[in-house]
Amino acid sequence: MDKKAFDVLEELFQARGICIAIKEKLIKDSGIAADDRYDNIVQKMLSKPTAKGVIVFGSDQEVACVMRAVRRNNASGVFSWIGSDGWSARALVFEGYEKEVEGTLSVQPRSFPVPGFEEYFLNLSVSNNPRNPWFTEYWEHSFNCKYPNSTRTPYNEGLNPCTGNEKLSEKTGYETEKQLEFVSNAVLAFAFALKTMHQDICNSKHGLCSEMNPVDGAVLLSYLKNVTFKGLGGEHFEFSRNGDGPARYNVIHFKQVSPGYYKWICVGIYLNGKLHVDLSELQFHLELPKMPSSVCSIPCDIGEIKNFLEEKNCCWHCLRCSKYEVTVSETQCVKCPLGWIPNKTQTKCVEVSIWYLNFLNGWTISAILISSLGIVITLYIVGVFIKFRETPIIKASGRELSFVILIGILMCFCMTFVLMLKPTDMICKVQPMGISSSFTIIYGALLTKTIRILRIFKAGAGSFKCPPKYISPKSQILICIGIICIQMAFSITWIIISSPKAVLSHDDEEELYLSCVASLNGIHVISFTFPIILIISCTVSTFLARTIPKTFSEAKYIGFTMYSTSIIWFAFIPIYFSTYFQTKTNVSLMAVTVSLSAFVALVCLFSRKTYIIIFHSEKNIRKPLMKQKKYGIEAASSNFRNMNTVSEDSAETSDPHRSTMIYDKTYGRNSGTQTPFVTPV
Repeated sequence: MDKKAFDVLEELFQARGICIAIKEKLIKDSGIAADDRYDNIVQKMLSKPTAKGVIVFGSDQEVACVMRAVRRNNASGVFSWIGSDGWSARALVFEGYEKEVEGTLSVQPRSFPVPGFEEYFLNLSVSNNPRNPWFTEYWEHSFNCKYPNSTRTPYNEGLNPCTGNEKLSEKTGYETEKQLEFVSNAVLAFAFALKTMHQDICNSKHGLCSEMNPVDGAVLLSYLKNVTFKGLGGEHFEFSRNGDGPARYNVIHFKQVSPGYYKWICVGIYLNGKLHVDLSELQFHLELPKMPSSVCSIPCDIGEIKNFLEEKNCCWHCLRCSKYEVTVSETQCVKCPLGWIPNKTQTKCVEVSIWYLNFLNGWTISAILISSLGIVITLYIVGVFIKFRETPIIKASGRELSFVILIGILMCFCMTFVLMLKPTDMICKVQPMGISSSFTIIYGALLTKTIRILRIFKAGAGSFKCPPKYISPKSQILICIGIICIQMAFSITWIIISSPKAVLSHDDEEELYLSCVASLNGIHVISFTFPIILIISCTVSTFLARTIPKTFSEAKYIGFTMYSTSIIWFAFIPIYFSTYFQTKTNVSLMAVTVSLSAFVALVCLFSRKTYIIIFHSEKNIRKPLMKQKKYGIEAASSNFRNMNTVSEDSAETSDPHRSTMIYDKTYGRNSGTQTPFVTPV
């Protein structure tokens, strides 16, 4: 019966997701060997330290062996027991083992005393109860005597004879079996079944009719299943569809009501398929009144899933979902789609607002201020150069290329605002193309100007047998346009190959960023390859031009520009690549770097000229060159036109026709008596 009950219990556990850590069969043997077997059972139970609830089906003898093994293994108070009615409240189990049994929950069939039975039984004696062959033995055991003429047994041998005047009472050890009502109900069930069967088959004739002699068991069973009556205890009785009696149970609890005093108390009832338990009466241990837990694994935290072990659904390791995943079940994480992030409990995805750099972000304020200041200063200088475009200092500096450089500087400052626009596929194509083109305009013009200076002075130093070509303003502009076209072709090719576009990305758990994929993965910088080549070339050229006479200060300021720009970009590139996954940082860094590069060119190339034009107009004249023999150069009147320049330090004479040229005397040309002038381009 216990095995069948255990099998049913396993099925119910499985249906409800409850696991059994270990299961062991209790043995009925006694002695030392049995003690070892029970010790092994307890040790296996102790091997599962988080599983503390133990369900025991067995008799009081078997469970008593378990409790003794618990004490031997120092496991008193470790387990919480749930017992079957076969051993609960049995003295053999708990007497002397109260600490081990404390907190036990069990059930007992619910029954009521049979009225009149106690009075009837206490008035029985051997003489008036001859029909019970075991009553004499019970009498001898109760009064510790041998009844006259009774059969001699090892149990009554040597006992004093019974007088026949003994009287049954509680003092003699009388105790009523609590399930006595079930015996009476069983007898009544048969009585009512036979009565109904007799009425139907024998038509209520007195005595057994031939149809019931003998009684057909199958027919009797059908009548038994349908009996219904009020038992001697006062409760309604009928069998279930499966032939079981009414499922009525008391829930009992072995409780330490005060230190050292233990008692079985009723804490609930199971009746008509419903369980009622007074939880306030439950106390599993006096010292630890908290409800015990029996688990294989502790519950997982928020955002974690279970990785089950050993094909059991109660034992698992907890695995944390990633910060962009939600738990869709206790065993599965799913990543939120793009544009969504998990809520705080990682149970569902919530839509997030898209963040991107704009003109109101704190990250962009410094870049916008620098660019705005640069635009204002650049426009002011452009205005000054337009207004004073016919003055010697502007003519001599190569006003055509100066305006080209100013356009490139203005574009650099404006690119900060392009970088702050909401990223779209078109904006992502315009940004790298615009920045690289701006730099190309600046440094392409500077490279053209620097090479022009070098060629002129090489010609003057005797390196050429004829005047250098392509040094006129028109030629310089065409060369600069050619350089810009090369950059445009490079940029268009790069855009076609890399296809920059706006993408959404996560930098942290709380925000979704819209940015250009080129700036995210660092490909942005590759589009600057050609401008970087120009910067390097221009820097090398200015280094080679370091021996040019000091009167030609233009080369010196170009050198300052290129050295400062190189330092800025040497610092920018490693910082940019180390932060290219940080959208807030790298785009702002790009904007600031572009503006700083433009400022360097603006300050180094135009600040001194503008200062002289505005505050020292007396210096805005052409200055005669040094003595004729110095540097081995002399003046010519007309061969190299449009190459006049002005000293930014001081001047005494001016040639309004811009006819003075520099050439090497090895050309074999006579200059007459004209005064040579320095042309710092």
